[in-house]
Amino acid sequence: MCDTCGCNVTPGNRHLLDAPTPGTAIDVLQGLLSANDRAAEHNRQHLNRHRVLAINLMSSPGAGKTSLLEATIEHLQSEFRIAVIEGDLETENDARRIRAKGVPAIQISTGTACHLDAHMVHNALHQLPLADLDLLFIENVGNLVCPASFDLGHHRNVTLLSVTEGDDKPAKYPVMFRGTDVLLITKTDLLPVFDDFNPQQVRQHLQHLANDAAVMQLAVRRYQYINPWLQWLRRQFAQFQDSLSLGTDIPRPRAQRDSAKLHNDATQPRYRPVTAPPSPLMR
Repeated sequence: MCDTCGCNVTPGNRHLLDAPTPGTAIDVLQGLLSANDRAAEHNRQHLNRHRVLAINLMSSPGAGKTSLLEATIEHLQSEFRIAVIEGDLETENDARRIRAKGVPAIQISTGTACHLDAHMVHNALHQLPLADLDLLFIENVGNLVCPASFDLGHHRNVTLLSVTEGDDKPAKYPVMFRGTDVLLITKTDLLPVFDDFNPQQVRQHLQHLANDAAVMQLAVRRYQYINPWLQWLRRQFAQFQDSLSLGTDIPRPRAQRDSAKLHNDATQPRYRPVTAPPSPLMR
């Protein structure tokens, strides 16, 4: 999060900055994270009640998130009822591509915010037929920094890394890659051209971050290179349904398990809790 790009204030959480009385100063960071986490738990409970597994896709712009979704829908639409929430600063370009595949897609335009937050996702959830869904994909804004810090109420984090970006990104952007539940190396059909990209180096960087998440090499135009991803999704959905039926631990994204103390620790020295009224979304 930073104060220069506007990512600490989004259309979804702006109402939290309305002070009880005019002129009241509010230090926003700790309060916004805590309020976001409360909204995320509300979203997750909502999804759990409808038995919908939510997958958060994160990557740099152009890493292939929308192309992956298109291919995933083509292969799994006969097995699962799928919907997508699309996050971009502007345009409905990606949402139109997804709707052309015959599934619901809700576009969230974030304006200046370089990530989605739980409040924005909450609004989108109420525009979707959750009772008629199995899988919900949330395509986050293209950015390797801020999306990693915001729980959306989803169940799994998926990070894409294109071979065109270089194999050092997990080392350079550790928060994103430390918090992923699976890492997808995309556009591997270009490896003969980008021969300085070493998939094994990516795995080593991930291990140095103490993350044992699976690493898969994908090329969405070749079924043999997307099938491991499809099998992973099938396993995640089956485990999710079992956990709901048995009352065992519901899946949670790795990043939110590890960062819960940071988000909720009121003793963090730099920020005061927000004193604005509770969010109307949390009724």
